[in-house]
Amino acid sequence: MVKRTRFDDAECPVARSVDAIGDWWSLLIVRDAFDGSRRFGEFQRSLGVAKNILAARLRTLVASGVIEIVEATGGGSYHEYALTEKGRGLFPVIVALRQWGETHCFEPGEPHSKMVDRQHGHPLRALEVRSDDGRQLGPDDTIVNKVASPGRDATAPVSI
Repeated sequence: MVKRTRFDDAECPVARSVDAIGDWWSLLIVRDAFDGSRRFGEFQRSLGVAKNILAARLRTLVASGVIEIVEATGGGSYHEYALTEKGRGLFPVIVALRQWGETHCFEPGEPHSKMVDRQHGHPLRALEVRSDDGRQLGPDDTIVNKVASPGRDATAPVSI
């Protein structure tokens, strides 16, 4: 088996984020946790993933502090999984992926699930990236200022 490359020491926040989340199963587990899944069996039924893969992904999410193991609702000998504050911080990421998928992964008129405002049932407004002065920004409006590392000029602008 090929060992997975780790990015825990990377200077790039995207690389560290991907390292913490792991893979698509992990993002789908987080999605299901936002939808109310808390028990191993609920995640397994929703995702249809093999139990050993689900167990491994849940262990990784717990180890990275995205999900925590909590006492089962109503007591009992079982435990449940709950999003931590760190995990709840992934909400905009899940919404962004959902909105991107709605735009780029479905044919016009093709049915798909929709996220709505719980209070009013209205669709969500598209997420936007804005500067601190309120201007809407796109890829051409931003640069990444990387940390200096041996052999590279930290003042030279680079793209993502």
